[in-house]
Amino acid sequence: MTVVVGYIPHKGGRGSLDLGIQLAHGLGESLLVVTVVPRQWSTPSLAKVDAEYAAFARQLGEQAEAQARKYLTATTVSVETEYRVVTGRSVSAALLAAVEECGASMLVLGSSTDGAIGRIVLGTTTDKLLHSAPVPVALSPRGFRSTAADGFCRVTCAYSDSVIAPRVVEWSVDFAARLDARARIASFGVRGSSMYPPPVGLSAEDSVLDSWLEQASASQAALRAENLIGSDVETVTATGPGWAESLSGVEWEVDELLVIGSSSVGPVARVFLGSRAAKLIRHSPVPVVVIPRRAV
Repeated sequence: MTVVVGYIPHKGGRGSLDLGIQLAHGLGESLLVVTVVPRQWSTPSLAKVDAEYAAFARQLGEQAEAQARKYLTATTVSVETEYRVVTGRSVSAALLAAVEECGASMLVLGSSTDGAIGRIVLGTTTDKLLHSAPVPVALSPRGFRSTAADGFCRVTCAYSDSVIAPRVVEWSVDFAARLDARARIASFGVRGSSMYPPPVGLSAEDSVLDSWLEQASASQAALRAENLIGSDVETVTATGPGWAESLSGVEWEVDELLVIGSSSVGPVARVFLGSRAAKLIRHSPVPVVVIPRRAV
């Protein structure tokens, strides 16, 4: 299997390379670095600008490959790596074609350069892929740098009491085992109308919030009772006035991953991002892996 990295120099590119090589190394898979360059107009023209445009696109691809190769060559781990420059009118469509062609296990993307350091910033291309990718999509926070030689220490699954949630938990625990990392189940609630798990009538009153915490804890306990998770899997719950505060309510370690399942209302064969999952992604302090429904 292959981990595919969508690489764009100076636009979160290094973060995606760091996360990609760490995932490929941990999973024992090869790495494919794909750079998409603009496609030349399909209609032939005698204009000099066409030749200049083609030369520009070719040079852009060559520079991107050289930068990626130079950086990955200097890393501390050895992963079988291939570099590919593809053309396309749409970056997202070109990346999806590369994913399908090589039978990729995962697509890795970086954050946009606009936004806070240490947080995931969704650009237009990333947002499109989070609603169309047929494989798990891994997202690196802005400025992310890995210690690939050490691998991942823990995989945290964002757990909601939905129909597909138990399967997301099973996928996350298996994923953690493949990475030789610990597994953790976490439920996040926000004081007010927005919740993850889905809304259960939470309001500003502390008594209602306490009731949700009890339900979340009971739901997590059921996972253990049904042998979906073992005694070695930690379970935590956290709430706050906003998503940032809720996510900050649990401890996060260096080289940890957060796994989020797709919305249950989206297409089965694709990643489909619900609004609450999108908020979790934007406030996550660690890289995030979003999995399509068909993966679970």
